[in-house]
Amino acid sequence: MTGTTRQAAQTAGAPPAPGPRETDGRTRRRPPALRMLARPEMGVFLGAVAVLVFFLVTAEPVRDGSSMANILYQSSTIGIMALPVALLMIGGEFDLSSGVAVITSALTASMLSYQLTLNVWTGVLVALALSLAIGALNGWLLVRTGLPSFLVTLGTFLILQGVNLAVTKLVTDNVATDDISDMDGFPQAKAVFASSFEIGGVQVRITVVWWLVFAALATWVLLRTKYGNWVFAVGGDQDSARAVGVPVTFTKISLFMLVGFGAWFVGMHNLFSFNTVQSGEGVGQELIYIAAAVIGGCLLTGGHGSAVGPVFGAFMFGMVQQGIVYAGWNPDWFKAFLGVMLLGAVLINLWVQRTATRR
Repeated sequence: MTGTTRQAAQTAGAPPAPGPRETDGRTRRRPPALRMLARPEMGVFLGAVAVLVFFLVTAEPVRDGSSMANILYQSSTIGIMALPVALLMIGGEFDLSSGVAVITSALTASMLSYQLTLNVWTGVLVALALSLAIGALNGWLLVRTGLPSFLVTLGTFLILQGVNLAVTKLVTDNVATDDISDMDGFPQAKAVFASSFEIGGVQVRITVVWWLVFAALATWVLLRTKYGNWVFAVGGDQDSARAVGVPVTFTKISLFMLVGFGAWFVGMHNLFSFNTVQSGEGVGQELIYIAAAVIGGCLLTGGHGSAVGPVFGAFMFGMVQQGIVYAGWNPDWFKAFLGVMLLGAVLINLWVQRTATRR
């Protein structure tokens, strides 16, 4: 074989020279800007910035540090509950009883401590056990009956609303609990749930710190733990999740119990902030928590969302609630403003997701 023939044979058997790599829509790496837009919290972040700038321009008192601290406080009382509600929505369910469950926990701690003359921490711990039990019951009924969470938690909502009013009147002969500010353990409990501290001459409520701590913990759980994968899996398709070994029953019940924990914590804050509780409160708050989660990028169909988004969603609620007052507008427009904000946020989230996933 001549040299020329041998060289041609070697060339024919050699692999082709590498050329430009072809990709399709499934393998093409999207630009960083589009990957950022695809994040579920990006739409609400842009909306929160827009609302903040709007009120900074139109309401001069908002620029003061104490006003911003008050806005953050209002946001935190919504945001602490919006976080577990958002996790539950990512898991494919939602809870209509979360608003009245807050009042149930506060009433339990207050009446148990006062009527039995116990240290308030006893009432706090019993209220925690009851709140977790209510959440577990909601989850157990859901997985055992297969009923929609709307029906299960609507029933719990009505039961708790009636029990709150009836038991409070039966025990106290009033619609509100007695003042517990002079009872043993009250100063220590108030320090945990309802105290304030100073930063740069501005009083900041402790709930703001708890809010951010809970948000960081929820984010870590969702993105860095096996449990977070389970939450997304059962929200996306629980039958497929069960087929690959995800403990669907445990995950759903535990998510409802997390909502119970959030209701307990906010209930304790309300109790130790005002020393007494009105038994008829809490109705309608569940819609605020759900709306904050939806504005934060959580889908009602489940399987999508984050813990950071509801933080911005709750901030938008607090910003609007206080911004209207600081701007000197008629507060009767508050709910209308919230409705516009909710629809706007949903449309922005939809546009952002479509833009980010478009080829």
